Amino acid sequence: MSVTLNAEQRQLGESLRQFAGRHAPIADTRKAFDALAEGELPPWWDSLVANGFHAIHLPEQCGGQGGGLLDVAAVLEAAGTVSLPGPLLPTVIAGAAGLLAEPTPAREEYLRALAAGAPASVVLAGQSDFVARRTDDGWLISGASDVISGARSAHLVLVCARCDDGTDLWTVVDAAQAVIRPVTGTDLLTDLATITLADHPASSDDILTGIDPERAEYLAVGLAAAVCAGIAGWCVEAATAHLHSREQFGVRIGTFQALQHQAAMLLVNAELACAAAWDALRAVTDSVEQQRIAAATAALTAVAQCPDLVFDTLTMLGAIGFTWEHDLHLYWRRATSIAASIGAATEWSRRLGELTVTQQRDFTVDLGDAETEFRAGVAATLDAAGELTNDGPGRQGDYPYFETGPQRTLIAEAGLIAPQWPAPWGRDATPLQQLIIIEEFAKRPGLVRPSLGIAEWILPSLVSAAPEALQQRLIPPTQRGELAWCQLFSEPGAGSDLASLTTRAVKVDGGWRINGHKIWTSAAQRADYGALLARTDPAAPKHRGIGYFIVDMRSPGIEVQPIVMATGAAEFNEVFLTDVFVPDEMLLGEPTEGWQLAIATMAEERTAISGYVEHDRAVALRAIAAAPGRSRDDALRALGELDAYANAIRALGVRETIRLLDGEGIGASSSIAKVAMNVLLRRTFHATLATVGRLAMVADSDPAVVEPYLLSPAELIGGGTKEIQLNIIAQMILGLPRK
Repeated sequence: MSVTLNAEQRQLGESLRQFAGRHAPIADTRKAFDALAEGELPPWWDSLVANGFHAIHLPEQCGGQGGGLLDVAAVLEAAGTVSLPGPLLPTVIAGAAGLLAEPTPAREEYLRALAAGAPASVVLAGQSDFVARRTDDGWLISGASDVISGARSAHLVLVCARCDDGTDLWTVVDAAQAVIRPVTGTDLLTDLATITLADHPASSDDILTGIDPERAEYLAVGLAAAVCAGIAGWCVEAATAHLHSREQFGVRIGTFQALQHQAAMLLVNAELACAAAWDALRAVTDSVEQQRIAAATAALTAVAQCPDLVFDTLTMLGAIGFTWEHDLHLYWRRATSIAASIGAATEWSRRLGELTVTQQRDFTVDLGDAETEFRAGVAATLDAAGELTNDGPGRQGDYPYFETGPQRTLIAEAGLIAPQWPAPWGRDATPLQQLIIIEEFAKRPGLVRPSLGIAEWILPSLVSAAPEALQQRLIPPTQRGELAWCQLFSEPGAGSDLASLTTRAVKVDGGWRINGHKIWTSAAQRADYGALLARTDPAAPKHRGIGYFIVDMRSPGIEVQPIVMATGAAEFNEVFLTDVFVPDEMLLGEPTEGWQLAIATMAEERTAISGYVEHDRAVALRAIAAAPGRSRDDALRALGELDAYANAIRALGVRETIRLLDGEGIGASSSIAKVAMNVLLRRTFHATLATVGRLAMVADSDPAVVEPYLLSPAELIGGGTKEIQLNIIAQMILGLPRK
């Protein structure tokens, strides 16, 4: 878990942590609260400057390290993790804002001063009533600022003032020439003050030109989000360590499921904070609208939520976390202060909602000119497919991506439906090649990419474990859309605890005789084949003794009974199996080793479900936010909050993609994204119902409100409930004990 992705950046963060361990242990920081509040620099500031931590993002010609914003973000994240005191964050923000200026001697002098170690602060547009009055030889600046972090310790202040013509003037002020009024701050680690100027003269040597006030604000938010990501990381470490060591009732409290779930949710939210901070900082080269979306996402997901993450940690630590002696209150205070420094969260949600009514964040990964020959081959295949049509209905439902015909057959035979699979079923496509295929389909919006539906979760098990004859018999027609599948896993007594299944498979001559009862089976009424788990050895431990079978759904002894859902539709079914014969060749793998294949199938399902973030579930809310009316402002804010969370999930997915492109192994993002999607769906429907009012009384409203709401349990429960995923995160990722 880190804002940054590459090893060099992570090493920068580790270097700062080691520096803090040597020079700024929290025990020493506690002795310096009064001095810090008075604006005194920490005694190790010169050493920090000598190491260049404050100027990693500044140009080498100005004395900086020549790095980028994500490089300095690694340092700020580490500073948040170790509660590093002093004006590092204000100084970094002041430098980043200065980098936006046009290259003039004034800009170079300012950046040189910062690189040389001058602590600084910045007063952004909207944080003061500063006005600039033109004179014969320059400008006179007058007014007062809001409370500004690092203002008392600052030697230089970058100030934004409003001119008579409505434009903004950015000038560098020597703090000694301003009236600095200290304010008792919430954050005990950074000083706080207001800045007053009375006809302060500003010449051309002091003025920085070309700074976009919007982009300066978004930079400040992104850098603040990096510190908050570090605070969130500390929370995960502190909570996990406490749950490992603390005992009550004679056992470690880390075995308590409620605390495991709380710790797992803490990790989920911390990961989303990291992803949002990362995206906000990489957006600096995007259009200002795209940067605004990314910054607002970070403001809402990383910064505004940070105090709650610390509060959640406190509840896990118990009363000890509420004491002055425990370090938690230092993180709590800092998180609260940083969240306040960026302005009201409700304003950020409104701003984001106004944008996302009509546009979304572009998460396209720039692939450059990579794999040109592969791309040309894919493009040629898709161009040829575009000349064809599909003329048959799909077996899995009445959707364009299930349709059958020449177009789908061409795409299937080219290995482009599941290109990550080995040939001949796929293209053995690398992550990079898979992205190229996605891009090429996106270039042809009139060409619908075929879907395998439920079979997408099941066929990988056939690819890895089925005999070649069975693969040849089942995979090609499934890819052509001619066969439909269902998944026969859940039972009335074995849902989330799937290994407790009781369906029995008894060996008979030439195959297996299966008896049992399956439930919640999607699309069983249309399926030609099903993937079925059955117990082959009742004496074995429950995760052993399970076989993974492929069942012909037309076999004698199979009875499918529909389950009518709250919507009145019947997409789920009960399936009764009475003396169903399954030939030996339809058993995948060994008779008692089907659990591992089942795990792989469920992983595919979780990944698919976490990808549902690409499907807009806030259609009704978006429609209300786009139209005038009494509910519009409420809808805009609600939409902004939801889209911020959705964008953080998407950013998490892009980061995972980049990790794979860099050759790293698959991480834990599928379980984290599954939980996050569960949260997003619940929030979406809650916000929609809270906003649409009487429209929810109408069953067939336009836009649809109630029907998507009544269908939501299928997505919330599918692939494993949120609680099961939280168990996995707590035990497999955080390492909390099972017993």
